[in-house]
Amino acid sequence: MNRLERAVQLLERGDAKGAAAEASKAKDLAPRSAAVREVLGLSYYRLERFREALAEMQTYRRVSGRADQNHIIADCLRALGRPERAVPLAEEALAAKGVSLAAKAEAVIVAASALADQGKFDQALGLLRRVRTREDVAGPEVIRIWYVTGDILSRAGRKQEAAREFRKIMRHDASAYDVAERVAQLS
Repeated sequence: MNRLERAVQLLERGDAKGAAAEASKAKDLAPRSAAVREVLGLSYYRLERFREALAEMQTYRRVSGRADQNHIIADCLRALGRPERAVPLAEEALAAKGVSLAAKAEAVIVAASALADQGKFDQALGLLRRVRTREDVAGPEVIRIWYVTGDILSRAGRKQEAAREFRKIMRHDASAYDVAERVAQLS
């Protein structure tokens, strides 16, 4: 088994430190490999080594030409005190072909949360609404969008609208996150 495969296995098992060590060795052997840079970046991200994760994920994006990890890049920027840079990354992910709904949703969630952290609630909600959802269909990414929408509405003082978002989640998964508590608090 090569170092990259070992790093992936360790990361999947939750051993981010071991994965980072293996991926770092793989990087020494193949510094231009997008896959190596992605796994190393994800390992650093899980270790909350955001500066190193950012560097690796930006290299991954440059080498691969893909926007499928923009949510990780955006979250690193947010953690490093540069939340305003999250929105263009979400925009890029939304427009990109080949980016999964889950990755697009995560990019939008990170960017909307960054906007909300700055008190820009209306902009945050507008961004979240760009991910099309239907009340009768709720996969995990849709439930996350609804949860963050409810949270931002609550933070903006729009309690009734927030409760409505949390109730949508409860119709699909009453045990998701802390939605039952949130609905009770808002009622």
